[in-house]
Amino acid sequence: MCTFFTKWFTPSIKTELTEEEKMKKFLIVGLGNIGDKYANTRHNIGFKILEYLAETRDGSFETAKLGDICTLKIKGRTLILLKPSTYMNLSGKAIKYWLEKEKIPMENLLVVTDDLNLPFGTLRLKTKGSDGGHNGLKDTQDKLQTVKYNRFRFGISDKFTKGRQVDYVLGEWNDEENKLLNERLKVSAELIKSFALAGVNNTMNQFNGK
Repeated sequence: MCTFFTKWFTPSIKTELTEEEKMKKFLIVGLGNIGDKYANTRHNIGFKILEYLAETRDGSFETAKLGDICTLKIKGRTLILLKPSTYMNLSGKAIKYWLEKEKIPMENLLVVTDDLNLPFGTLRLKTKGSDGGHNGLKDTQDKLQTVKYNRFRFGISDKFTKGRQVDYVLGEWNDEENKLLNERLKVSAELIKSFALAGVNNTMNQFNGK
């Protein structure tokens, strides 16, 4: 009798998220390159910002398909932090996979990246735009087939001589930048939390240009 009862009365497994649940789930992607030699480079600021945010919430990253994942719970929101392991030029592959796997709507995606066109430490959140010559954003645009996704650009400035762009973005922070970086990481983490809690428009108004 017990076996029969269990067989027929076990609740079915829920496979679809409600619209309300979808809106409380976010994919935050930091762009960068894997490996110790890239860890402290300007191009890896996306990784660094996510690592800082995870540490402030006692979170840790675990290796998963196409990247390292850390899940944070903040005031009823679920933030899935992703550091793609595909290298910068194939970032879109990992982003598309995790968006689909976690059934996260496009408006709840935030891609964190470096930007040569902004002064060091300047923050800029946008809801759409071109790739600006950034290979990680270029592949993301290609894989998602849209330019309409949220991106958070962190300024690394353009203080390099002609022909030295690659060396500059793949170079490590200088002493002056390192002195200021921790405070900039703190503000960046607050921007990400605001994106999930207050929405993209409120966050742009509060943080852009700071």
